[in-house]
Amino acid sequence: MRSDDRANVRPVVHDSATVPARVPALVHAGEVSSEALSARLGRWTQGDGTLAARLARGIEGLIASGELRPGDRLPAERALAAMSSVSRGTVVAAYAALAESGLVERRQGSGTRIAGAAVAVTPVQRPGRGEALFSALPNAIDLLRTVPQISDLGVQLIREHTPRLDLALLPETDPAGLPALRTLIADMYGAEGTPTTPEQILVTHGAQQAISLVVNALVGPGDIVLAEEITWPGVTDSVGLRGGTVHGVPMGDDGLDVDALEQAIARLRPVLIALNPHHQNPTGTRLPAAARHRVAELAARYGVPVIEDRVLAGISFDGVVPPSLAAERADAPIIVVESVSKWVWAGLRIGWLRADPVLVRRLRGARQLADQSTSVPGQLLALDLIARADDLRRANSRIHQERLRLLEALMAEHLPDWNVEPPRGGLSLWVRPPAGSAASLVRVAATHGVSIAGSAAFAVSASPDDHIRIPFTAPDDVLAEGIRRLGAAWREYRETLGMAS
Repeated sequence: MRSDDRANVRPVVHDSATVPARVPALVHAGEVSSEALSARLGRWTQGDGTLAARLARGIEGLIASGELRPGDRLPAERALAAMSSVSRGTVVAAYAALAESGLVERRQGSGTRIAGAAVAVTPVQRPGRGEALFSALPNAIDLLRTVPQISDLGVQLIREHTPRLDLALLPETDPAGLPALRTLIADMYGAEGTPTTPEQILVTHGAQQAISLVVNALVGPGDIVLAEEITWPGVTDSVGLRGGTVHGVPMGDDGLDVDALEQAIARLRPVLIALNPHHQNPTGTRLPAAARHRVAELAARYGVPVIEDRVLAGISFDGVVPPSLAAERADAPIIVVESVSKWVWAGLRIGWLRADPVLVRRLRGARQLADQSTSVPGQLLALDLIARADDLRRANSRIHQERLRLLEALMAEHLPDWNVEPPRGGLSLWVRPPAGSAASLVRVAATHGVSIAGSAAFAVSASPDDHIRIPFTAPDDVLAEGIRRLGAAWREYRETLGMAS
């Protein structure tokens, strides 16, 4: 592949990653690298017992941690001995001890493998979990969905839009998108600090289709995908439908725990990482600059593709719009996903992804089989809107910052015992009730005529069941009535917990 065919100028270095030292990935295609194994074992020659016993204990520890899995083939004895500067007899004795313990199997002609059968991983989550966010009860106030309000500037641009018929009447449409739109999106990224060519852009029916196309291309049955432990269910549902499983990475006050991410990469060997680092849905967290840079470094060093969901990045209440992860390191396999739906008009399903041109061409073929191409009238309107992207994002941010202030005032009135920590951007508030179960409160709220979503709708695995998401996108009267009903529901539920008023 030519260098100009890549999304990033420098090639990805696959042999420079480790936890915590910077060494190659431990296993590739079921083969354990002697170099990486020696490095991962660390100073195993120090300690009690013979060298062979110490080596065996070190390998046993990697098996126990999950870094070495059933079916993985250990390095040849001579290769590991040379890399570790010990005699071949030491390695032979260590492998023999592991075999006696039943931890490895030694077969003539197939080497030494970790014992046990490699089995497909059964997904923990059920596909379709996100459907709950589109299932408000009849006659109930809908506080499930984040459908942003459209700015006056957005309305003006839509009303003034005149389609370019020379583009609309083309005899064929490219599944990757109109060339003029791909060029405009690429130029937008370049102006924001992420050099991009039109060949790196694929236009889609919204950001969710972009995520689904990537997941369908890169994830298969039994594969592991890493994501924040609390995340948008469109990711987990897409992976589940492919037979993969999502492993949740712990989060802190500022979002993803990058140390935990690095450990999970080494231990679980994911085929993909899916992150929402900018005003994350639903927690509202914004990953700090140093953490964003480390994520890009990990992607490059391990060669693991990262989906970066940026749909909420531009909705910023303090004016800070972080650069894309792809801007952090040129050789990182970052796939940026974005759309106009959150910062212009939810009814316009125009999204896109930025990736390596080779991957874009691959997804272009898959896209052609799915639905041929994105609506041409929609793409033509998007040309007008993306040309004013900065102004539209600022207008949208102002609108929803005011809506957040309204929500804070309403909660102070109807839920005065709740502690509210407003996000710095995004479209929803992630709040923890003072006590009890979020799922139970959701059920009580439904009887009061307001539909809300609790932790279970967003948790990758077992939910702590202690938060709810409240969008601040509804019209004033709807939001006010919804919070009034939620306050009544909380007072009723609080009594069942034996809490004083």
